This record gives sequence, structure tokens and C-alpha cells, in this order.
Amino acid sequence: MRQNKRIIPVVWLVIVYAFLYLPIAILAFYSFTDARMIGQMSGFSLKNYRTLFATPELRDMIIGTIVLALVVGVLSTLFGTFGAIGAFYSKRKNRTIIEAMNQVPVVNADVVTGFSVCILLVVVLGVNKDTYIPLVAGQMALCTPFVYLQVMPALSQMDHRIYEAALDLYCTPAQAVFKVLLRQLVPSIGSGFFTAVTLSMDDYFVTTYTKPAVFDTISTYTVNATKGAQTEIKTALWALSAIIFFIAIVIVIAANVRGKEKRA
Repeated sequence: MRQNKRIIPVVWLVIVYAFLYLPIAILAFYSFTDARMIGQMSGFSLKNYRTLFATPELRDMIIGTIVLALVVGVLSTLFGTFGAIGAFYSKRKNRTIIEAMNQVPVVNADVVTGFSVCILLVVVLGVNKDTYIPLVAGQMALCTPFVYLQVMPALSQMDHRIYEAALDLYCTPAQAVFKVLLRQLVPSIGSGFFTAVTLSMDDYFVTTYTKPAVFDTISTYTVNATKGAQTEIKTALWALSAIIFFIAIVIVIAANVRGKEKRA
């Protein structure tokens, strides 16, 4: 009976992880073959990876996605971090209002956020949609609240006597924030930055409504590619998916190893 109690959680865990990662593992496996479709057995090949990096269209799309994600990540981190600091040191009533407003983009559907930003900037304010302003603003509206949610718990757990001591030692409020407060928040700020970068690279709906017509991110390009691109392009996207997955694994492992070293 005790053995059954031990086995059931393990079996359930295996099922959950298989459901999450088996499709990605299959895609990664076929990215190293010359198969033209999933399920077709074929030989080992690096053709998909050569196509991925040798095709200018794919290469420009990847670079553009990374640059956009980094720009949005930096701006969202700045707004989210200082927004959290401002809300935390505000009066309780003001803080409650700010936190409620921050929750709206989190629970709101991405398609509503993207459509709303597009209407506000393009229709109401007259911003040219062929620029990157609506795209960056739309993705910031999506990512900034998540940075806020990463930083706020760290502020709550921080020893605020350090900040007050800095003020007592003749630091200006700005110096106390940059030299004391932000240093205590570095782990949560870094986590918020990587969350914003991931959300930017992953987003489809906000990007679709706000991007210039000549620009595509990985998500929008992949969706459009399934509707009629050449087979070589489609299979090259298998390789791109595998690379993103392996990079994510390396980052997670490195973060866990570094966390264990700090605790030790």
C-alpha cells in the first residue's frame, strides 16, 4: 500500500512532463533529419540548420525579434521597477489603485491589449503604423506589469532600515535609490527583465496588431509560414524551435546552479 502511494505521484509527474516536453522533443529530433513532415522516417541531416542561418529572410527575422525583445525588455524593466518602487512608497490608497491598474493588462486578453494600443496610437494620436512606436508601446503594455509583479515582492521582503540609514548618512533620495535600494533588488530586476524578453519573443496577438507590415517576429512569421511557405522554410523553423528550447534549458540549469552556489 505504501509502495502504491509512492509510485502514483511519480507516475503522475512523468505523465505531466511527457505532456509538456514530448512534443518539443519530437520536433527537436526531426530537426536533425531531412524529413519533410513529422512522422516521416528519414536520415540524419543538418540541412534545416543550414537553411535557418543561410536564408537572409529567416536570419533577419531572428535578429529583428531579438533586438525588439531586448529593447522592450530594457524599457519594461525600467518602467516596471520604478513603478513598483513608487507604488510601494506611496500612500496605501494610491498603492491599491496602482496595483489594481497593474492587474488589468495581466488578466486582459492579449488581443484586446494589442487592438486597444493600435486604436489609441494610430487612430486617436495619429502615430504612423509603419514605425515601430506602436509595436514597442504595445509590447511594453504587455510586459511591464509582469516586471512590476517580480519587483514588488522583493520590496516587501527587503529590510527598509538600510534605505533609511542611507538617508540618515546624508544620501539624497535619488542616491539612496540607486546606490542602496536597486542593489537589493538586482535578482528580482533580472528576473523581470528575462520575463519581459520572453514575453516579447513569444507574443503574437499584440505584435500582429501593432507591427509594421514589413516586419515579422518569430511568432508572427511562424504562424504565417504554416499557411503556405516553402517546405524548406517550414522544416528550418523546426531547427529554430529546437535552438530556442535548448537555450531555455541552459539558462534554467545555469540559474539553478548559481542559486545553489549562493545558498551554499
